[in-house]
Amino acid sequence: MEFTVEFYVTKEGRCPVQDFLDDLKASDPGDFAAVLAGLARLRDRQNHREPLSKALGDGLFELRHLGKLNTRVLWFFMKGRRIVAVHGIRHKGRAIPARDLATARARMADWLERKPNG
Repeated sequence: MEFTVEFYVTKEGRCPVQDFLDDLKASDPGDFAAVLAGLARLRDRQNHREPLSKALGDGLFELRHLGKLNTRVLWFFMKGRRIVAVHGIRHKGRAIPARDLATARARMADWLERKPNG
């Protein structure tokens, strides 16, 4: 059985991951295509580990794409074989900046509070 991938939506109706992907498509179409393909590959649980994906702790994971800039989409699991993407970043370093981890964790907590059963 496949997983579904969906994007976090704020209380106000914004979708930060979609905004991130739209910006990425405009600035780097090649990396955009690779990240979109990676998100599609997450539907198969065999891709929930390295090298495509990596656990970050506390239920948070990252989809990884290495290029001129490292591109990451942070996500978590929900009941019913669902994956919720909460944050996207690009950076030069290997480690994810603490502020981005905090943003992803806050969005995950918000989503779980508002949609505890899906």
